[in-house]
Amino acid sequence: MAQESTLPSALPDNVPARWSPDASNSNHIAEVTKHLDNVLPALESLRSQSGRLSEWGTELAKRLLSGQRLLAAGNGGSAAEAQHLTAELVGRFDEERAPFSAISLHAESSAVTALSNDYGFEEVFARQVRAHGRAGDVLILLSTSGRSPNLLKAVRAAKERGISTWSLTGAGPNPLADASDQAITVDAIAANAQEGHLIAIHAVCRAFDAEVARRAGSALKSFGGRQP
Repeated sequence: MAQESTLPSALPDNVPARWSPDASNSNHIAEVTKHLDNVLPALESLRSQSGRLSEWGTELAKRLLSGQRLLAAGNGGSAAEAQHLTAELVGRFDEERAPFSAISLHAESSAVTALSNDYGFEEVFARQVRAHGRAGDVLILLSTSGRSPNLLKAVRAAKERGISTWSLTGAGPNPLADASDQAITVDAIAANAQEGHLIAIHAVCRAFDAEVARRAGSALKSFGGRQP
């Protein structure tokens, strides 16, 4: 039986230098303010890569409109962010539109537990990529560290299948960004980088919806304003 976790007696060694709480202050306003201030580097990092965010949304619209599929995966909080993206595509972002095929691999709970048990956790996404992925699909992987072995193996499996690999990570360089076809790295500490990932996802969805609407408008014009 697993033992219950206990609170650490001291801060772990890997606490970022930019987060050093004042133990003498009981209201923690400084810690909250510092956290909010650390969102700004993440936002500026994304702003400098706005062109790539736009390209991702536009290319994703092109592929999904052609019948391709998006696969997404992450661990922990990054899994939640990846699932947020797929929900926006299967459902909708802002305006009403058609649903698109997008699967969060980590959300397949029976598959995840079976594959972890039979093949080990490092293979949990790679095997699903081999099962669901087809040439021309897109695999988006999210990781603040960019070092998760199961995501790195998923990249290799995707390349075997001719699947494009895009990664959204924390600060670069890192192994996942290097292994992927394209990457957006968020230059911030882990918690703020993860918050930046949600902004990036919404930015991609904004470009995605714009391209879907543009193509729908073009198709309508070609039919003289009548529905095809």
